[in-house]
Amino acid sequence: MGKKNKRRKLKRERLPFRLNILFFVMFIMFSALVLQLGVVQILKGESFQEEIDRTIRDTTKVPVPRGEVYDSNHRLVVTNKPLYAITYTPAKRVQAKNRLTVAKKLAQLISFDSKGISERNKKEYWYLENKKEAVKLLSTEEKKELDDTEEYNLILERIPKDKISDFTKNEQKIIAIKRELDKAYALTPQIVKNEGVTSEEYAMVSEHLSELPGINATADWEREYPFGDTFQNLIGNITTQKKGIPAEKEEYFLTRGYSRNDRVGISGLEEYYENVLRGRKEQIQYTTKKDGTIVGSETVVEGEAGKDLVLTIDMEFQKKVDKVVKDELKNIIQANPYQHPYLTDAIAVVMNPKTGELLAVSAASRDKEKNEYVNESYRALYDSHLPGSAVKGATVLAGYESGVISPGQSFYDRKLKIKGDPKRRGSYRNLGAVNDYDALRLSSNVYMFYIALKMGGEQRNPLPDEAKITFNPDAWEEMRNYFQQFGLGASTGIDYPYESTGLTGENSTMGGLFMNLAIGQYDTYTALQMAQYVSTIANDGYRVRPHFVKEIRNPSNSSKELGSVYRNIDTKILNRVDMDQSYITRIQEGFHRVFHATGGTGVNYFGNDEYSKYNAAGKTGTAENAYYIDGKKLADTENLSLVGYAPYDDPEMAFAIIVPHTGKIKGRYPINHRIGQGILDAYFETYKP
Repeated sequence: MGKKNKRRKLKRERLPFRLNILFFVMFIMFSALVLQLGVVQILKGESFQEEIDRTIRDTTKVPVPRGEVYDSNHRLVVTNKPLYAITYTPAKRVQAKNRLTVAKKLAQLISFDSKGISERNKKEYWYLENKKEAVKLLSTEEKKELDDTEEYNLILERIPKDKISDFTKNEQKIIAIKRELDKAYALTPQIVKNEGVTSEEYAMVSEHLSELPGINATADWEREYPFGDTFQNLIGNITTQKKGIPAEKEEYFLTRGYSRNDRVGISGLEEYYENVLRGRKEQIQYTTKKDGTIVGSETVVEGEAGKDLVLTIDMEFQKKVDKVVKDELKNIIQANPYQHPYLTDAIAVVMNPKTGELLAVSAASRDKEKNEYVNESYRALYDSHLPGSAVKGATVLAGYESGVISPGQSFYDRKLKIKGDPKRRGSYRNLGAVNDYDALRLSSNVYMFYIALKMGGEQRNPLPDEAKITFNPDAWEEMRNYFQQFGLGASTGIDYPYESTGLTGENSTMGGLFMNLAIGQYDTYTALQMAQYVSTIANDGYRVRPHFVKEIRNPSNSSKELGSVYRNIDTKILNRVDMDQSYITRIQEGFHRVFHATGGTGVNYFGNDEYSKYNAAGKTGTAENAYYIDGKKLADTENLSLVGYAPYDDPEMAFAIIVPHTGKIKGRYPINHRIGQGILDAYFETYKP
């Protein structure tokens, strides 16, 4: 018992000691905690409070004015008209009720068109104004089963129509404004109104900005065209901010720094040169609290307006060519409208054959219903037509280079009858023996037929009537290869988002169709391709890329002067025709004889006293072109064409003209020649007064 008592006594003595140690440890820990709290509150209180109030920094990009467009003489073609604008830049996580509050206040300060508000817009407004009543449209069970989005959509669906049928005009205005506010993305400016913003509205909004979170009164712009519709459809269009970037190209634009509501080029030069016209956006860094409230902003990258384009087009010359084309289209129709029921278009292209600079691109179209003539210049790039005899220069060159004819070689021009071919092909004039010069001067179809026949493997000369010809289908590719070297049936390389390369007929085993190709009555080409073709001949076989823009300029700091040159668009040689220079020189001489030698198909128009001073050369063309609608032939018509260049000894300009579906009548109105004369007059009056 004594030993047990001693052990108990010893334990009792040790217990206070252990408790003291425990209390001491707790004291140390508590002291450390107090010390840490002191450090937190006294020494680091401010920094930790900042952490509590921690902010988030986000960068948004603000659009800048788009680059302008000038003609070759630095006259404004496209400019930016300044506008007052009301914009909305929402903070993060802004609720619909907050946007409605802003819309109500803004509605008191500005006018706003309420047309176009949808039934859903009205239901969303009613929901926000009558939320307690709205939630009763769902049962308790439905609320349990649905997530927030499903619940909201079902409520909207069940809102009775009578609840949204009698809104006042002011309520409708509020709904329309809120609809625009709802389109805005966080920290990204959205235009609420930029059309018809009066100076009074601008001032009123500016005075009440403190009551309108996210709203700003600022400047905006819209495209303006000092020359009206002249060249406008080739300039192209941009989207509105309401439309923003096209949905089908959303990923493309978003990955390149665009916002969804940015205005972008969607056609023409606006689209092709989008990357330089867009400019560099101003980048603003917003500082926001956790709840999304904006507490500060800072410009981290200065914006820069888009770069400017300087065109190769002289707008005064363009206007003159437009007038010539439109007037001559009117003249041929008004002379006898019943002879030209299917004639609607006249198309012309003028370019510098050595540099590729486009000097004028024009197309007039007749609106039959309105009896109006409108400018549709894009048809020079988009529409392809049978060119007729204008391509015979390429055919003769193909004959030279393929070795089936030699310079000066003659064929007998008479009607040809080929076995199995329903047509009796050839000249109605029976020209007799003609060489290559004569074939171009007199526009001999038979000469071209012999070139085609020989390229296809038929070597008989003359070809007997009712002969069954030999034809190698490989000749199609050979002929087209030569044509493409001039740009016929190939891309011209123009600085434009779209151009037609024409329609290529089927490679038939029928030699008669191949003969049609040789005289320009099988494959179709655009007026631009025809201009490149004749330019290649004028330029000693060098095919150059046609282009609309000759310079890209940095934005200017002065309204009176253009900015410095950012980039020159230099002449680009696409290819040199794979033919001996002597062959090309011979075609040049043949083209000169067309306009100046006795019997030439263009001599009455370009070799007379009035026009011989221009010393032009070229080739006329007529193509039979039946008019079809929905596969049904309505009439036999003709395409009239003309290609040329001047002066012959040192070409400065080349032109191509196509007028499709003229009436097929005797004593036809020579619209192709009249337009050609008008273009020469306009050019030399403008550049060689």
